[in-house]
This record gives sequence, C-alpha cells and structure tokens, in this order.
Amino acid sequence: MLSKEGDVTIGGAFTIHTEISEPPLSFTDTPPPLTCYSMNLIDFHLAQTMIFAIEEINNSSSLLPNISIGYRIYDSCGSTLSSMRAVMALMNGQERTVGKTCSGQSAVHAIIGASDSSSTIVMSRSTGAFQIPVISHLATCACLSNRKEFPSFFRTIPSDFYQSRALAQLVKYFGWTWVGAVRSDNAYGNNGMATFVEAAGLEGVCIEYSEAILWNNPREQIARVVEVISRASSKVVVAFLSQLDMDFLLEEALAQNLTGLQWVGSESWISIDRLATRRSSAVLSGTLGFTISKSKIPGLREFLLRVGPAQDPNNNLLREFWETTFSCRFSPQQEKDGGPRQSQCSGSERLEEISNPFTDTSELRFSNNVYKAVYAVAHSIHDLLTCRHGEGQGGNRNCAHRDSIEPGQVLRYLRDVNFTMKSGERVYFDENGDPTAIYELVNWQRDQAGEIVFVTVGNYNASLPKGNQFAMNGIQIVWAGNPLKRPRSVCSDSCLPGFRQAEIKGMPVCCFSCIPCAAGEISNLTDSAKCTQCSLEYWSNGDKSRCVPKVVEFLSFDETMGILLAAISLVGACLTIVVSLIFFCFRETPIVKASNSELSFLLLFSLTLCFLCSLTFIGRPSEWSCMLRHTAFGITFALCMSCVLAKTIAVVIAFQATMPGNTVPQCSIPLQRISVFSCTLLQVVICVLWLALDPSVPVKNTAHATEKVILECDVGSAIGFWAVLGYIGLLALLCFVLAFLARKLPDNFSEAKFITFSMLIFCAVWITFIPAYVSSPGKFTVAVEIFAILASSFGLLFCIFGPKCYIILLKPEKNTKKHIMGKSLAKSQ
Repeated sequence: MLSKEGDVTIGGAFTIHTEISEPPLSFTDTPPPLTCYSMNLIDFHLAQTMIFAIEEINNSSSLLPNISIGYRIYDSCGSTLSSMRAVMALMNGQERTVGKTCSGQSAVHAIIGASDSSSTIVMSRSTGAFQIPVISHLATCACLSNRKEFPSFFRTIPSDFYQSRALAQLVKYFGWTWVGAVRSDNAYGNNGMATFVEAAGLEGVCIEYSEAILWNNPREQIARVVEVISRASSKVVVAFLSQLDMDFLLEEALAQNLTGLQWVGSESWISIDRLATRRSSAVLSGTLGFTISKSKIPGLREFLLRVGPAQDPNNNLLREFWETTFSCRFSPQQEKDGGPRQSQCSGSERLEEISNPFTDTSELRFSNNVYKAVYAVAHSIHDLLTCRHGEGQGGNRNCAHRDSIEPGQVLRYLRDVNFTMKSGERVYFDENGDPTAIYELVNWQRDQAGEIVFVTVGNYNASLPKGNQFAMNGIQIVWAGNPLKRPRSVCSDSCLPGFRQAEIKGMPVCCFSCIPCAAGEISNLTDSAKCTQCSLEYWSNGDKSRCVPKVVEFLSFDETMGILLAAISLVGACLTIVVSLIFFCFRETPIVKASNSELSFLLLFSLTLCFLCSLTFIGRPSEWSCMLRHTAFGITFALCMSCVLAKTIAVVIAFQATMPGNTVPQCSIPLQRISVFSCTLLQVVICVLWLALDPSVPVKNTAHATEKVILECDVGSAIGFWAVLGYIGLLALLCFVLAFLARKLPDNFSEAKFITFSMLIFCAVWITFIPAYVSSPGKFTVAVEIFAILASSFGLLFCIFGPKCYIILLKPEKNTKKHIMGKSLAKSQ
C-alpha cells in the first residue's frame, strides 16, 4: 500500500501486480491473505501519476489552498476478489473491526480506479450504498453508465457504448463486411463485443465467429481460439481484449504463425508499447484501432524519475519496483531461490537510463485520465468548501468544513464539476457520469529504425452529428500483409450493377448470391438488395444497370413495310386515275355510256380516295391523324359502296324494262344521285357522332409488349368503330344480293357478274380482316387494316373496270352499239 495522510483522503485501486496466488482453503483455519506477484509497471506508473497530481494540487495556491490531500493506494491485482478486499480496506481502513463499533465514516472521500471493468463493477456496487464516488480511468464497460445500478460511478475514459459503434463504423468504412471477433471473457469484453455486434449489424457487417478468452484459461483453450481464427475465411479480426488477455493470445498466435490478418483493436491494448515489438509485428503489423488522445503532463517525468526506495526504504512496494526495473535484488540471492543469478541492488541506479513502461511519458493516454480524475475530485471538494453550486442547479447547497467533509457531499458536487485543465482540455461528466467520447484512430507502422510506432490516421468524436463523427486525416495507412493494399474481407463478392443480392439459406445476410435483374428491372448500385422496376415508358438496358426509353413502335414511312404499303396505295390511286382518264377519253363510246358514266366517274373518284386514305394510317399517330384515318376510311368506302349499289340498282331497273334496248328512264338519274348522297350522308352522321362523343385518340400501349411502347390509335368508342364497319358491310351485302339476282342478264352488256365477283372479294377481305385485326400485335394491326383497304379497293377496281378497259383498249371492235345490243335483242326475242 502507498499512503499519506491529509485533511481529505483520496483512495486508489490499481493493478500493480497481474497475478495472484489463491491459497487452498481448509475451512478449519483462518484463510491466509492473498499474495499478488508479477509487477505491472504500467499501473505502477498510473499510481505514481495519481500521487503526482495530489502533490501538485497540495502545492497549488488557487485550488484547495490550506487544504492537504492524502491518499491510500491499494493493489487490486486485476482480480475481483482482490478488488473487493481493496475497496473494503479503503472504506473501513486496514485494521480489523470485529468486536468493535464502526464509526460509520469512510476512510476515503473518493476512489480512483480500478484498471478494468470487472473490478470497477465490484467496487462501485460496494461503494454505491455509501455514496462514495468512484472515478475510473480505464473501466469502459457501457454497463457502468446505468445510474440506477451504479449511482456513484464516474469515469474519465469514454464508454464502450461509443467505442463499439466507432469500431463498427470503422470496419464498414473500409468495406469489411465479414469479420471475426475475439473478446475478453469478462464484463469489459462481453459487454463491449455485444454492443459492437449490435452496431455492426446495423452497419451491414456480419460476424463469422465470436470467441472469448481469459489470460488464465488453459493454453489448450487459447490455442483452440487461434485455430478458429486461422481456419476462418474472414481476413479481419476485431479484438476486444484487455492488455493481459491480448498478451496471451499474441503468444499463441506467434507460436502458430498466425499471419496475414488485419487486426482491429480496442483502446485497452491498441497503444500499449510492450505489445508493439518487432517480434509481434509478424502478427500485428498494420493493426488499426481507436484509443484516447495523447497528452502531456508537465513535470510528470521528473517526478517519476525520483521514485525509488530512497523515498521510503521500508516500503516493500518501492523495493520490488526497483528490483523489477533493474533486475537486481536488495537481499542476497539464496541458492534455494533458483533461477538466474541477479546482481544486488545498490539503490543508486538511475531511472534516467531505463526505458520501460514506467518511465515512458511520450503519449500519456491513460495517465492523463488518472490526472483528470484527481483534479475532478479536487475541484468538487473546492466547490464544496467555497459554497459553489453547479451550473443549472437552483438554490444554494450547504457548505462543509474541512474537518466534516463527507463522501456524499463530494459526490453531489462531482456531478456538476466543470473545469478546464492547464492543457486546455475541458473536464465534465454527463448525466451518466461519462465524459465526451473522443478517440484517435491509430495505425501500427514502422519508423526508419524498424520500430513500431503508433501513427494517428483518423479520429472519432461522438459529440458531432452522425455521419460526421468518423473522419480520416489523409495519412497513408499501412495494412497487414501487403502494406500498400487494403485487405478484402467479405463473405460474398459484391453484386455488380444489374444484379441483386439473394440470401443463402442458413447463412448470415452478408453471405449472398448475385441474381440478375429481370427484364424491365435495374440495379444501378453495387450490392443492391433489390432490383427497381423501370417506369412504363422505360426499359432496362443490356446490362440491367439503367432504364432507357423504350423503343417506340409505329408503322412509319421509313421502314420497308410502310414504304411498300404506301407505294401500293399510290399505285392503286394512279391506276384509278388512269382508268378515269381512259373513261374520259372514250366517254362517247357505247360501253362507257352503257356503264352509266356519271356513277362510274363518281365510283372511280371514291376508289381514288380509298387508296389515298390508307396513307393516313402510316406515320406517327397524332390526335388529328387518328380522327382522320377512321372517318376518311368510313366515308370514302361508304361513298364507294353507295356508287356500286346505285350502279347495281340501275342495271336491274334497265333490264326489267319492257322493251329491250331502251335506255334508263330519265327519272332514275336523280334517284341514283339521291341514293348515293343519302347512303353517304348516313355514314357522315355516324362519323360525326363518333368524333363528338368519343373520338379516336393516340395512345401508348405498354401492355402488349413490355420491352417497347406501341404508338397506336385507340378507337375511342367501340360502338362507333364497329358501326362504321357494320354500315359499310351492310351496303356491301345489299350490293352483293342485288348483283347476284341480276347475274343472268345479257353477257355482252351486264356488269352484274363482275359486281357480284367484286363484292365476293370485298366481303371475303373484310370478314377475314376482323380476326386478323384483333390478333395482330402492334404496328401489324395497322398493316392489316391497310391491307384490307387496298385489297378491297383493288378488287372493286379490277372486277368492275378491268373488263371494260380490256374492251376499250384491246378489243375496240366490240365497243359498238350493235355488238352490245345484238345479243341482248336476241336473247330477249
């Protein structure tokens, strides 16, 4: 124990020794005291830092003037059992009190420690009921932030609640989604790793394995953990271990030659010099991890160099420290002691010549935590004695006298302590007794001499908004294995754009197969969880990485089919015009006169319009073209059928006359005109009603073909569309019936046979048109309609006018009245 009396006393508990001997218990005799051995120079350094801070405060004229602070520092031996013994001694004093009356007063007003979470939990549970504040410099377990369970606990090191999340963000930042995990099997490791696993899951990181060890486990168990690490497929190991546990794991990893892995460490061991050796670099080269910030404490090194047996020759701890540091002994070594011979200590050895964890003041990460903890207690006592109350607290608090300070009063003022250190660092605690979580990201690199150094490559500040907490500083990172190439650690390779992830049954979500997106779906990001459906007018490109406008399909003048149909339409119109010219040139001939030239010219005009109206079906559909194409088609064909019907009626009337050879009665000519006009007018009325109520409009058909957009004209009112076709069909049927009845009229003159044949062709074309129209896809629907128009128009042209043109041009000897009337008279007689 290290101690000094004062007006107020601060207790301390440090892991000054790392191993403990547990004597056998006979249950018949008084148990012997526990014995600790294997001195830990790091924690002895921390204990001396606490003494240095107390001495510095005692010499201060501004902080606690005329008040002396004493200390009592116990060895917790890194064991919960020894920690319980230490906290009991701190609260009650070292002397036994059996049979005596307890004073009810604690021997200390606050406790600094312990150096691990498990020991600190034991201490805080014991002191909480007595309102004795405990301020830990190294206990990071997030469980200690529970104010209901640990109402008197504070710490100057951030909680693992933040470190675990920082580690999760770190592995995600570097793309490591498949990692292994090793933890200390205690409160520190188990709680820290549980928080990491939870945070990693939210970041999309999966844990391949999670193993727990303790330094005092059998070697076979630690060897098994190293074998698990070496067999695993992940290339990154997150080690949430204490210093001692990492020591034992490292030794076994070196024994099994475990190399080539990227280690990510917790703050407990990541910046420990004794681990960063040339020997350990074979395993830990390129290690990354978060640690608390470096600091400088003026005067500390000089103070440490004065520590030694000369300060207190009777202090066994100081003598042991000296023997450990200089590998010597104060008492002569006996033969029975065994082991290598050691020189005798003179006490005049110089610490300035020694470089070890005790004398190292290059970074002072954890030492600064002890330093701040002592100052926090001092400031709270100062506020108590000067009757100050914390910020945000209403009303005054009772002041205390130097001789009547109670731990509970210190606790209350400690909650509101808020001051700035000489280094400029602000010290305060939140409602859970935690400081602001600020970490440095360090990377193990070699200097020019080949020694391992800790290089700060980034930082993490939990007080910043999420997304800005973690930042790199631009310094080159040295990686494990290949120093210049960042290792990959994934369960499955990334899915490229155009693919989506598909879970593998029984495996974590980070293990997946890549499935190509379906047609019409895309994924434009790497590792997409699902494919996105393109909108109606878009389709996926070849590699399914983006949506592109669908191919727009319509019957155009630029394609072969459109050109061919347009050419046929124009040829038909030209032929019709040629026939009209022939009839005009030979209008005085008997065969033209006998054919009712007025109706013939009107029929030829309507046929020309029929051929030309098919052109309105070709080209990009628009609002006007959609309305024009169907109405033009309906009206021109109605005019054509009206003319044919009038010609048929005229033939029938003419040859039902009493005297053969008589011409058509004059009264029949106005009747023909009226019938043509009336029949056509009715179709016009139908078309007008159709256009007024529900006209044909252009639409984009995306339902018929998913990979393209079909531009077509929607008929609007189906009743109007089929009424137009039905009316044309009715006229054609009347023509066919009348022509069929007149088919036996004289051959030389009658055109009834040809009208009958033309109507057969017309009806056949349009009857087959209906199923072809309904079943044809896309632009072929329009092509079928154009084909029906052209086929029926050519049928009428060739069947009705073909024979007459043949006689006019090739058989002019038959184009005489005698020839035309001859057989007619003979047959009549």
